[in-house]
Amino acid sequence: MNHDFDLFVIGAGSGGVRAARFAAGFGAKVAVAESRYLGGTCVNVGCVPKKLLVYGAHFADDFDQAEGFGWTGPTAQFDWATLIANKNREIERLNGVYRKLLVNSGVTLLEGHARLTDAHHVEINGQRLSAERILIATGGWPQLPDIPGREHAITSNEAFFLEQLPRRVLVVGGGYIAVEFAGIFNGLGADTRLLYRGDLFLRGFDQSVRTHLAEELTRRGLRLDFNADIARIDKQPDGSLLAILKDGRQLEADSIFYATGRRPMLDNLGLENTRVELNEAGYIAVNEHFETREPSILALGDVIGGVQLTPVATAEGMAVARRLFRPEQYRPVDYRHIPTAVFSQPNIGTVGLTEQQALEQGHKVAVFESRFRPMKLTLTESPEQTLMKLVVDAESDRVLGAHMVGPDAGEIIQGLAIALKAGATKRLFDETIGVHPTSAEEFVTLRTPVSGR
Repeated sequence: MNHDFDLFVIGAGSGGVRAARFAAGFGAKVAVAESRYLGGTCVNVGCVPKKLLVYGAHFADDFDQAEGFGWTGPTAQFDWATLIANKNREIERLNGVYRKLLVNSGVTLLEGHARLTDAHHVEINGQRLSAERILIATGGWPQLPDIPGREHAITSNEAFFLEQLPRRVLVVGGGYIAVEFAGIFNGLGADTRLLYRGDLFLRGFDQSVRTHLAEELTRRGLRLDFNADIARIDKQPDGSLLAILKDGRQLEADSIFYATGRRPMLDNLGLENTRVELNEAGYIAVNEHFETREPSILALGDVIGGVQLTPVATAEGMAVARRLFRPEQYRPVDYRHIPTAVFSQPNIGTVGLTEQQALEQGHKVAVFESRFRPMKLTLTESPEQTLMKLVVDAESDRVLGAHMVGPDAGEIIQGLAIALKAGATKRLFDETIGVHPTSAEEFVTLRTPVSGR
């Protein structure tokens, strides 16, 4: 059968763009449909603008710490509108970059909502187009709990476009987004409280990391309220919000920010016209080759509910493009030792197994851990402590996990991820000469285990 395209990609986020660009580069006739913004969540309402706001919030620390190094001057003033305007300009530039990447790769870009009509056809902007294969890469979308007054809350989608910085903010959630935005609001001067329904946030991270970050955030004036959840939100006559908690407490705020999960973006996608199935969690079910129950339809990225990180989606996009159009170069995505960072203040960087995971997998574990005050802070009043931790298999000496809380943790962990992926042992860490004086050298000078299990 002759088709209009060899590959039709629905969604121009990180995974979809990578698959489309490289498939076109391999000689395939490719189209991409996007109904919102080029670059997807990461570029527009995710990783990139979030990191820019984190940088903005961190300047408060820089100004405070500068005095210890002899810098004095007028008190700095923060203007939210300037930060948001400059952020918007940078995102617009990146949208243009993504457009050029697609067009220059020979991809047909279609801006509009694409809907499946059957296994090989898509409707968009009144057109009905056919494709040998269709790739769904529509990503995720924030979801709010079904509580009275939910319409008064915001998510990360709206937070990036607030006209002014709220004076009082309640952040609800315990994952990456909640912790990061709590740090942003707090760092920029808002009276911020984080509510989480569990005992401690960042479930799945190493316990030492979780407790250490909680201590540091509290020290910074961010109020942490665990085992707490909102039952109802009322809008008051003055425009402020009243959160009634399930335990009966009442908290006032000017903004209530929810980061309690994301759902796959499948709205009006036409899946009912195909044999594509969803798994129990509501994500598109795929096999190891990202194939759905409909042989001609594939899916990747956040919409399949795997590891929901931008670099993972791009790796999956590359794998799909190679397998379909350059099979001799194909290699499956390796989900082991995926490094990640939480851009809290201070940052978290982590790769490999947590101490608990290592024990659950049957390893005899040796733990090497250090807490220290970074050199940059020794001339300041800041009491902030950095945490570094290595989880080692005591029998093979292989380093199973590396974890850090402190400045530039993400930058440091990226390099350690290569070492762990290569199978580095603790002896190799010990034999590596450190870069002095840096915080990073602590990872190669940890000598005495704090525990052995």
